Amino acid sequence: MSAASCLLTEDQFLCSICLDVFTDPVTLSCGHNFCQNCITEHWDDNGRYRCPKCNKMFSRRPKLKINTVLKKMSAQFRQSAQQKSSSSSSLDRVVSFPGEVPCDVCTGTKVKALKSCLVCLVSYCETHLEPHLTVSVLKRHQLMDPVENLEDRMCEKHDKLLELFCKNDQRCVCVLCSVTDHKTHDVVPLREEYEGKKAELGKTETEIQQMIQKRRVKIEELKHSVELSDENADREIAEGVGVFTILLETVQRNLNGLIDSVKEKQEKTKKQAEGFIRELEQEISELEKRCAEVEKLSRSEDHLQLLQTFTSLNSAPPTKDWTEVRVHPPSYEGTVVRAVKQLEETISEQMKKLICEVELKRVQQYEVDVTLDPDTANPWLILSDDGKQVYDDDVEQDLPDKPERFDLYFYVLSNQSFSSGRFYYEVQVKGKTDWTLGVARESINRKGEIKLSPKNGFWTIWLRNENEFKALAGPPVCLSLQSGTEKVGVFVDYEEGRVSFYDVDAAALIYSFTGCSFTEKIYLVFGPGSNDDGKNSAPLIISPVGHTK
Repeated sequence: MSAASCLLTEDQFLCSICLDVFTDPVTLSCGHNFCQNCITEHWDDNGRYRCPKCNKMFSRRPKLKINTVLKKMSAQFRQSAQQKSSSSSSLDRVVSFPGEVPCDVCTGTKVKALKSCLVCLVSYCETHLEPHLTVSVLKRHQLMDPVENLEDRMCEKHDKLLELFCKNDQRCVCVLCSVTDHKTHDVVPLREEYEGKKAELGKTETEIQQMIQKRRVKIEELKHSVELSDENADREIAEGVGVFTILLETVQRNLNGLIDSVKEKQEKTKKQAEGFIRELEQEISELEKRCAEVEKLSRSEDHLQLLQTFTSLNSAPPTKDWTEVRVHPPSYEGTVVRAVKQLEETISEQMKKLICEVELKRVQQYEVDVTLDPDTANPWLILSDDGKQVYDDDVEQDLPDKPERFDLYFYVLSNQSFSSGRFYYEVQVKGKTDWTLGVARESINRKGEIKLSPKNGFWTIWLRNENEFKALAGPPVCLSLQSGTEKVGVFVDYEEGRVSFYDVDAAALIYSFTGCSFTEKIYLVFGPGSNDDGKNSAPLIISPVGHTK
């Protein structure tokens, strides 16, 4: 190594970023040195051009040039260090770098310490530690992994080792402290307190890890919420675009109708006037012809000719009486108002239908799989093997009279019950003249006479005699049955207290029970009605939900 490099300390050859000997060193304008790759990556990662040592900020990224002198000196230092390392008798005999504890006994180049003695208050390398491992007196000294500033482990007052812990004052003390200032305090060995505190730290670490995990779960939950929000927003926008596109098309159709109506009247008036004009022009042509003949005859000197043609030319040719003929311009007054009123009525009806379609599509997302419970079925009812169909076959079955079975009315409940949330299902009623659908509380009466009403725990609608369509609300509400209704959808929102019925094919709301008070389990009610000599033999069928487009 050159004389100049020998005057420099080891720290001056170390990059403060990688803590290793410089590789391709560069010097900033503030005078500090770094490896070229280290400072470049540091700036790339942070996005700011600041000196890591003095924090000087550069407005622009400095142009880096390798300090050839420092590079040469660093190379010489690295070579020298490697030579010393290879000549060492032990792998641990290496020059100590920042973060390592040097041996207090070594002279000249300090070697990394292997242990620190709490009695001697000295850190030893492998060579100088040997007496503590072989001499019986020194064997009793307390050794620990190497630490710096061993004097901090001594009592400032008594110059004794801090080997006890005062629980009252929560501080480390020496033996003399325990019999003087802390005589009446609860004093224990450091190791005992260490074990306790270490156990506490273990619990704290576990708690912190649990807190971290909970927060990670919360992050995922929030991310999932954002994803759901995005999906809902996209779906809502798509539905909105669809609805407003239909409404805009309706407005355009009505506008085109208004324009066509006005133009039709305009064209009719124009054609009428053009017809009259052609007629008049024809008469004018004939009159002009007669006028020319009369004028020619009047100039004639032929007495015989004048007298012979006088009678035929003395009067005007037959023409139409145009006195009362008029072309009345059509009145357009009120046309726009009537068109707008008609548009308003059309859009109002269309909006109701579109809103119902959107609502039906939304509630269909809460589809549940429903099957019928044979233990609740009236003995006259026949259930399919898959529990999806029910009808009356005019034959009473010999079934045990269980408490949950309906004994008088032709009803059956679902296997599934619900005590929270939302759910939706669809039932085919095609070909039936009599049926009942809805939901009921678990505690309803199932024996003898039953009056279907919310007061008695039933929220249902029914069809009787093909055309008696009612919501059994108490008093019952007469409903308008859409011709050809083949499938009924039922939606329940337990918390909101709502039961809604839909005509699925027409995408129309039939009826909604609102403000319902659900305080117990609710079941689904199915009533296929009596066979009625085959007129009502078709079954009620629980159908897969065909999502509305």
